Amino acid sequence: MRTTAGRRIELGGFGSGPPPRDLLLILAVVFATYSATFFTALLDWLRLTPLVWQRGMVWQLFTYPFVGVPDAVATPWILLELLILYWFGGEVYRTLGRRPFWELLTVTVLGAALVAVLVDLALRLGGGLGSGLPLLQGQRTLLVVFIAAFAVLRANATILLFFVLPVKAAYFLWIELAFAFIAFLGTKDLAGFLGICTAIGLTVGLLRPGGIRRALREPRLRFERWWIERKLGRMRRKSRLHLIRPDDERGGSNGGSNGGSKGSGSGPWVH
Repeated sequence: MRTTAGRRIELGGFGSGPPPRDLLLILAVVFATYSATFFTALLDWLRLTPLVWQRGMVWQLFTYPFVGVPDAVATPWILLELLILYWFGGEVYRTLGRRPFWELLTVTVLGAALVAVLVDLALRLGGGLGSGLPLLQGQRTLLVVFIAAFAVLRANATILLFFVLPVKAAYFLWIELAFAFIAFLGTKDLAGFLGICTAIGLTVGLLRPGGIRRALREPRLRFERWWIERKLGRMRRKSRLHLIRPDDERGGSNGGSNGGSKGSGSGPWVH
């Protein structure tokens, strides 16, 4: 079933169309790293840890969501997590497109990691104990971002959760926060919990109309206009040309008979 507003959606019933190759690659990497974790500890260097600020391992800020988080023993639960990632991630990818999809993932992943690392640093400097950031790892972060994005993009849709319970998609934001808080109570991972909250907040801010994307767009446009004006100013000074705007030229055409021939053009005149 399609995920149009006002319709009921059974998980697994939406996401028409061919599977996005980018998403399939993400799922393959997560499963491969999840499997490799049972054979080697080298992948721990790619997870998010306090080593980011202790030893400058800044690459962990970007790699951690793609390293699958294993359980104490291998269980089929990872397959269900990957399936949920496919359901929600596929719909988000098809709605946004490739470039916005990766922009969303990059901003949320990096923002969540920075907040978590800074909170961990503050706790340790304050005499507290670090938690190792277990909540903000691997497919868990991807699940948070994809489900939050779906909740924003399809806020009015109704999902039959577990194929039985109808839940409005917008409520998934609060459901995610509730699950994260319960996990925090069990792990005492304050840095990871705040990182998850950051990922959800950034997702909402980036995807809702008038959110972070618009707030960032206006300063960028002002800077581009300022830069173009400065560049044109340097060009005028070097060439000693005077740029007359079309409005000024039309105004000057009213002052004499010679102005009409110049003011008839639609573009600016250069003297």
